[in-house]
Amino acid sequence: MIRRTTLREQLADALREEILAGRLEPNEELTVREIAEQYGVSATPVREALLDLSAQGLLVVAQHRGFRIRRFSLTDFRHMVEARTLVGEGVLRRGPGLELPGGAPQAFTSIRRRAGIARQAARAGELDILIGYDLRFWRELTALLGNPYIGDFLDRLRIQCWAFAVPRLRREADLRGRLWHGYLELTDAVERQDAADAGQLLSGLRVHALQLATELVDGEPENP
Repeated sequence: MIRRTTLREQLADALREEILAGRLEPNEELTVREIAEQYGVSATPVREALLDLSAQGLLVVAQHRGFRIRRFSLTDFRHMVEARTLVGEGVLRRGPGLELPGGAPQAFTSIRRRAGIARQAARAGELDILIGYDLRFWRELTALLGNPYIGDFLDRLRIQCWAFAVPRLRREADLRGRLWHGYLELTDAVERQDAADAGQLLSGLRVHALQLATELVDGEPENP
């Protein structure tokens, strides 16, 4: 199905991709005029897109100076992971198994494909490929819950987690073997509706994420 998007949404998507690709760096300032000239559009949709990204936590409004890309600290990241964990634990506590809506088995064809590519990219340390497939994987997986509010909340957190990690990961010489790659195992657990195994895998993801984040900011001032 083709989803029609507004220019505002297209600009927000493009700028978000620039941030997650590391081409726009933390604390870099953006102005409506510069973005409008860069994309050849009017100021109104640019301003709306920048406000949308501010609402998503990726930008900070710099008074009289436009917008600034937010720099997330290790404390911010720990809070994100805690929030993500609390929601995940709440979902798993709903019952002895993962109750998925009807039609879920068909959705696993796409989810498993995303998982396979994300796993391969994570193992190879191919960050550009991983980010896109990681986000799609989690969006499709959480969509199985049938609650768009949970999905939107977790997607926002995941984007912010990547915004924290990307500029630091790109400083690393070799990421092979350092990134979490349990996508297929988690897919299997959810498809079996095995809450216990899914919980263990999510716990492992939390521990891995916090350990890696701590390594990435080693020696870095908390609030430069």
